[in-house]
Amino acid sequence: MKTMNEEQTKPIHDDKDLICSLCKRSDDIPEKYGEKITLQQHNLTVHYFCLLMSSGICQRGEEDEDIHGFLVDDIKKEIRRSSRLRCMSCKKVGASVGCSIKSCRQMIHMPCGLEQGFIFQFTDLFPSFCKKHAPTQSCVSSPSLPLSCSVCLEPIEPILSYSVLKCPACHGSWFHRNCVQHYAHSAAMFFFKCTLCNNKDQFQQEMLRMGIYIPERDAAWELEENAFEDLLQVYEHCDAVKCRSNRGRNYSSESGVFEIVRCKLCGSRGTHRRCSNLRVYESDWICADCKAAVEEKKSVPLPNHVESPLAIRQERKRLIKNISDIHSSLISKRQCVPATSPEVLMDLACQISQQQSTEVLVEDDDGVMEAALRVLRQSDFNPCCTLSVKFSKDKLNNNIRNQRCFLRRLVSKLQMSEIFEGPDGTKNLALNSKALRDDLYFEVGSLLALSLVHGGPPVGFFSPALYHSLFNYPTNYRPTLQDLGDTAFAYKIRQIAEANSMKELRKAMCSASQYLEAAGCWRKITKLSEKDILVEDVLNFYLIIRLQLPLQRFREGLRTLGLFEQVQMCTEAFHSVFCGPVEKLTAESVMELFTIRFSEEKEQHEKENTTVNFWKKYLHECEEGRCAASLEDLLTFTTSTDMVPSIGFHPTPSISFFSSTDSSCAFPQSHCDANHLILPILPSYELFKKHLDYTVCQFSVMQDV
Repeated sequence: MKTMNEEQTKPIHDDKDLICSLCKRSDDIPEKYGEKITLQQHNLTVHYFCLLMSSGICQRGEEDEDIHGFLVDDIKKEIRRSSRLRCMSCKKVGASVGCSIKSCRQMIHMPCGLEQGFIFQFTDLFPSFCKKHAPTQSCVSSPSLPLSCSVCLEPIEPILSYSVLKCPACHGSWFHRNCVQHYAHSAAMFFFKCTLCNNKDQFQQEMLRMGIYIPERDAAWELEENAFEDLLQVYEHCDAVKCRSNRGRNYSSESGVFEIVRCKLCGSRGTHRRCSNLRVYESDWICADCKAAVEEKKSVPLPNHVESPLAIRQERKRLIKNISDIHSSLISKRQCVPATSPEVLMDLACQISQQQSTEVLVEDDDGVMEAALRVLRQSDFNPCCTLSVKFSKDKLNNNIRNQRCFLRRLVSKLQMSEIFEGPDGTKNLALNSKALRDDLYFEVGSLLALSLVHGGPPVGFFSPALYHSLFNYPTNYRPTLQDLGDTAFAYKIRQIAEANSMKELRKAMCSASQYLEAAGCWRKITKLSEKDILVEDVLNFYLIIRLQLPLQRFREGLRTLGLFEQVQMCTEAFHSVFCGPVEKLTAESVMELFTIRFSEEKEQHEKENTTVNFWKKYLHECEEGRCAASLEDLLTFTTSTDMVPSIGFHPTPSISFFSSTDSSCAFPQSHCDANHLILPILPSYELFKKHLDYTVCQFSVMQDV
């Protein structure tokens, strides 16, 4: 059996003018033909791949013998054997490579085989296959257009062939064969993977099957001496349109307004804080070039003249597809991060300083959103500071309770904001010119990010269409009529979708003509089946295309504290956080929230066990509506919030117990700051229920006051 170890491949002698004894060529292209090796004492020169692929030779020696285990005598025998065989391509003798299919008689020189579409597999017995018997790839889904080679980025026609390959894992990256071979030769086995989905094992197996040679060594850039010396230098130059530094664009202080901040995406552009109006705590600056790419400002021009309704439809679909491709190209390059949403939010919450706080004064219940916007618009606002919330009517000023209450009410108010429309729980962005002028889309996005990272409740009211538009998840989502909600526009489009005859369809289209014209979808329909494409075009325009600027500003707001980037990497995990419905509390889910703290004394432990059974029974009766208090009231009594925050509870809710000589006065207690509930040990369930109902209901009344 032939074996190959690239790390041990060291040419004995190399001369570009010498001719390979097998293929009769002098080319010295290692990634195509392998190293050209010369044994002067034997007057022998061969390409390493010509040896590997030759049909009549095997490695009988050790790796350090002759040419990597190919013995000189065996090589000479193979040269003599092939000298009697004629190449089916160049018609010259010396064809040492044959198709591995026994019934196939095609013989060829190894370099000629590359030109004729032969597949050479660099694995196992190193088989070769002619164009007729070569392995092929299949495409299970329609490729997204326009496409480019994922290595050279030049346009590529998405038709599988010998010269065009694709990734088997994501089906989204396509390659020129020559490009992926150069990439494999450079990256080698340890770094060679799909450039889009980062799949390594499946990608390498498929490329080997399709004849790509992957060296068994470290990447070429890792082997170069001082290859990473440039990384020790950082970019220090102000690229702002107008530099305000008296010391010039190359001056950078260690801190302050003339510290140079580099672009967080490319790192190859910079600005002084003062020159771009960056606050002292801000470090997430993006240069103009990167911002244009991230904000999807790629121009998608329409032709000056469209000849037919079909051309209009195709052009509109191209526009929609291009916008989607720009967005998905950003998303597809993300790494897959196996993390839950609470874990991600906890990492982001590490930015929040417990030593610094921002005071939020809420005048009344209706002023929650006004108070939040007032704080957000302060020139010195720092999202990394703890929120110190005070309600004007509240005399206790418990900050944990106030903060949780504030964030809960804030999310509820944001859902009713004028920038959203649609049914409760499944909201889409609305196009509001005043909100655009006031930059309310950015501010609402920023407040939602602040709420999630500071321990607020799940958002829970995004529609699937809005979540898809923001984060491209799920990737194959198509807007539906349900995404429009119950509006006059939705009613008219629904009439088009439900038309059962051409007469009904024309009537429905006339009724909705103003909407269709505004969307650029007014056209002549000749078949009833065309209504589905018409509805799809209208929905895409209404829910995606016309909202590009609001979506862009909303995304910018969600970047506060780095939330947007993290959601991009964990879109599946965050789907339930943004899209409803919010999971309803159950007796089981509440029980799982709490950790029970038992006493060490055996007699006391038994009494506490009895109380735990009372607690479980009480939760089930709350769920069934047989108690004066609800599960939400009970959770609020313990933690000051009626739903589990997206970030989870910290510390974990817990239960401990106390005994009292007078059971008639033994009422439960809570410490909201610590999420801690203290239950009384009572002789009967009836008394336990009575005391818990009374305490929780009294607390709820006090909250309302």
